[in-house]
Amino acid sequence: MTVPGLDDRVEEVLDRYRARTMATLLAQLPTGGPRYLYDLVADYPRRSGKGLRAALCLAACRLAGDGGEPDEAAVNVATTVELFHNAFLIHDDIQDGSEQRRGEPTLSAAYGVGVALNVGNMTNLLALDRLLANRDGLGSGTAWQLVEQTRLMLRHSLEGQAMEIGWIRDNVCDLTPDDYYRMCLKKTSWYTCIYPCRTGVLAAGGGRLRTDRLDRYGWYLGAAFQITDDVLNLVGEYAAYGKEIAGDLWEGKRTLILIDFLARCTAGERERTVVFLGTPRADRTAADVRWLHRRLAAYDSVEVARRSARELADAALAEGRTVLGDRAGTEDGRFLLGLTRYVVDRSR
Repeated sequence: MTVPGLDDRVEEVLDRYRARTMATLLAQLPTGGPRYLYDLVADYPRRSGKGLRAALCLAACRLAGDGGEPDEAAVNVATTVELFHNAFLIHDDIQDGSEQRRGEPTLSAAYGVGVALNVGNMTNLLALDRLLANRDGLGSGTAWQLVEQTRLMLRHSLEGQAMEIGWIRDNVCDLTPDDYYRMCLKKTSWYTCIYPCRTGVLAAGGGRLRTDRLDRYGWYLGAAFQITDDVLNLVGEYAAYGKEIAGDLWEGKRTLILIDFLARCTAGERERTVVFLGTPRADRTAADVRWLHRRLAAYDSVEVARRSARELADAALAEGRTVLGDRAGTEDGRFLLGLTRYVVDRSR
C-alpha cells in the first residue's frame, strides 16, 4: 500500500516513545524478593519489541492536549498499558504452547508453566499499582475513568481470547470471515489500539478529542495488525519475526488464512485438515504441518488475508484523517496516519 505524504519516520517515533516508557517501567520494578519473580517481570520488556501500544498512548495524549512533550503522569499511563500487554504475552504463550517470543525462548519454555504463570500474574498486579498511582498524577476522577477503561479492555480481551481458544478446543471448522473479525475486534483491536488511544486521551485531560473519538481508527488498525501477524507467522523470516514460523498451524489457530482455505479447498483436503486440527498439538507431525502450509500457499489464502489487511489499513487511514483534521500535519498526527502503512508493511 503506497500512500503519498505519510510520515516515513514511524519507527523513529516508536523507538523514542518506547525508550521513554521502558525506562520508567524498568526503573519502577521492585528489586530483591524471591527468585524467579521480579527479574523475570523485566524479561519481556527488555527484549526488542515494537512499543506500539505505549506509542499510541503517548501520541494520542499529545494530540488531545497542547502538543507538548508527555509529562510523567502520561508516561505512567503508557507504562500501565505496556505492563498489561506483557502480562498478556506471558499468559498467551502458556495457552498457545509457544516456544519463541522476540527471538528468545518464552518464559514458559525456559522456566516452566508454573513460574511463567506467576510472573504474568505479578505483571498484572504491577499494572494495577500503576493504575492506582494515577490518583496522584491525574486526580481521582481521571484515575477512576482509567480504571473503567481498563476493566472494559480486559473484559473484551478475555472474551476474544475465549472465542479463539474455544474454537480450537471444540475443533470448530465452519467459521466465516465475520467470525474472525468479531474475535479480532475483541482480542486484538481493543487492547492493542483502542485502549491505548483512549487512555492517552484521558491522560491529556480530555481536551480536543473525545475519549472514544479514535475507536474506529483503532478497530481498523488493530485488525490490520493482527492479520499481518497471521501472515508473518506463515511467510515471515524468523530472524525478523522473532517467533516460530508456522506456530499458528501447530497451535491450530483459526486465522483468516485458514478460514479462507477451508471455504475453498476440496472435500479431501478439508477432511484431512479437520482431522489435523482435531489432533492434540503434541500428536501433530511436522509432515502434516508442512502439508497444510503448502496447501494454504497453493490456494493463495495468504494473499487473500494480505488484501484484507490492506483494505482495513486504508479504512484506518481514512478514519484517522477525518478525526484528526488539521492535527493530521503534526508529528503525532503523521505518526498515527503512518502507522496504517507500517502495520501491513512490517517484517516483525
